Amino acid sequence: MKPDASKTLKRNIFQRLFGKCATHEPKDPSCWTYSDNRIEIDLHKASELSNPGGAIRIESEDLPERLLVIHGDDGNYHAFRNECTHGKRRLDPVPGAGTVQCCSIGKSTFDYDGNLLGGSAKSNLTTFPAEVTDGRLVVSLP
Repeated sequence: MKPDASKTLKRNIFQRLFGKCATHEPKDPSCWTYSDNRIEIDLHKASELSNPGGAIRIESEDLPERLLVIHGDDGNYHAFRNECTHGKRRLDPVPGAGTVQCCSIGKSTFDYDGNLLGGSAKSNLTTFPAEVTDGRLVVSLP
């Protein structure tokens, strides 16, 4: 699937001004664990990731990074530092576009490899390797 940077999230001006992202933390907070610079997500517990287009935010004071984890429109899982390179706002997937987008007015848009496609950002996103093993998604952090 070729990324479509022309698609944007439908957001009102207040959501964009205040940087209110659409992606939520997991409904089941026990779906993930962190140790040895790895986040393991039990895909049976993370129902938000069961279908392409689904996403969760993983945030905790115990983590070195805030993450956005998505089940991409390409069928693969992708993990990003959940921080736009322009203003440090959070990111959301754009369903059906093969992209992620900043939740602010600049609408910076990136492909699944973190490459900047358009918007106010000046550099690419940080991505992390994500691999499925035995029903668990393993995200490796540096």
